[in-house]
Amino acid sequence: MNPSIAPLRTTTLLCAVEVLSMTATMAYPTLLTVLLAEWGLSNSSAGLIGGSFFGGYMLAVPVLTSLTDRIDARRIYFFATLLAAAGTAGFGWLAEGVATAVLFQAIAGMGLAGTYMPGLRILSDRIDTRRHSRYIAFYTSSFGIGTSLSILLAGWIAEALGWRDTFVLLGIGPLVAGVLVLLGTDARRPEPAPGGHGPLLDIRGVLANRSARSYILAYAAHCWELFGLRSWMVAFLAFSASLHAATGRPFLSAAAAAAAINLLGPLASIFGNEFAATYGRRRTIARVMWASAAMGAVIGFTAPLPWLVVFLLMVAYFLLVMGESAALTAGLIAVAAPGRRGATMAVHSLLGFGAGFAAPLAFGIMLDLFGGAERTAAWGMAFVSLALGAAVGPLALAWQRRTARRRPRGKPGTRRARGTS
Repeated sequence: MNPSIAPLRTTTLLCAVEVLSMTATMAYPTLLTVLLAEWGLSNSSAGLIGGSFFGGYMLAVPVLTSLTDRIDARRIYFFATLLAAAGTAGFGWLAEGVATAVLFQAIAGMGLAGTYMPGLRILSDRIDTRRHSRYIAFYTSSFGIGTSLSILLAGWIAEALGWRDTFVLLGIGPLVAGVLVLLGTDARRPEPAPGGHGPLLDIRGVLANRSARSYILAYAAHCWELFGLRSWMVAFLAFSASLHAATGRPFLSAAAAAAAINLLGPLASIFGNEFAATYGRRRTIARVMWASAAMGAVIGFTAPLPWLVVFLLMVAYFLLVMGESAALTAGLIAVAAPGRRGATMAVHSLLGFGAGFAAPLAFGIMLDLFGGAERTAAWGMAFVSLALGAAVGPLALAWQRRTARRRPRGKPGTRRARGTS
């Protein structure tokens, strides 16, 4: 195969299977209003179920991603697609309330833990390091396409067949993804770490890398805002539409609007990474994160505005949230220590999706604390909780930059990878 074609082919395949592996990822948030009514859930319980997906991810990602330093990531990927399918189909067949819903959401989240970052490892091991940033941006941006497709499929299938059959059918996507990865990529053993392997997940060793640590903390802040927003976006848009019910239905359903918004995410992520590579990675990420935090602090209070205005404001907010996504992960890969790439990606995902677990729950608690989901003030304060978490990101990057400047020249750890500052 032409060497210039091989990386593009590998990237295209892995982007496609990432989308397939995520067919059920947004099924629960999309059908949240249905399940709230059918099960009589409080907003806090609904947030707990939504967060349990990321809780399962958080539990599994340290093991599954760290194992990519020792085992071919393809094998981990295939095993994880079986978990994702089991959790999704199990939710449709057996979920009857909070306890069972939390269990199956957590299993599905474990499946994503073994596909998202291990899929990135499959990609990064098979392309030239000089091309990492751009191809990684394509891969991470496909997450947004998978999210949009999941919202659309969940909405369409549920309308025709009901929510239970929706979950069962969406479990097919991960199975297809696992087979395609095995058939479409070559087997490859990971390069051994210098001096042999240490502990499976050496968190202390990973966080000793100051540059990596700042990207990991900023990514956690990003995930807090992103997954809190994704988990409650459909419900918020539906609430806003309900305030204008007397003037007629909006031109899009809440689910279709959320899918359209999420579909724009990959463009924001790719262009954000290009700007970061050109104008300074840390500086660009920090500015975008400050802007998204500022908008998050006000977006919830806009629900009574005309629905089209709310929709356009949500588009702008989501583009800002996604603007730093690929740049953060590409920056981390660039500064990860040789032989610790899998462990570094594991900690990156562990803290990121740990924040993703907590954010939907915190959002639901804020809704309950400030009067419930029928009050604009409650939505406003719930979004403020996302904004406060997002503000941690640029602060972490600024803190690392200041400590780096204080270190004397010539000491270990002061060199930075090109394009990562």
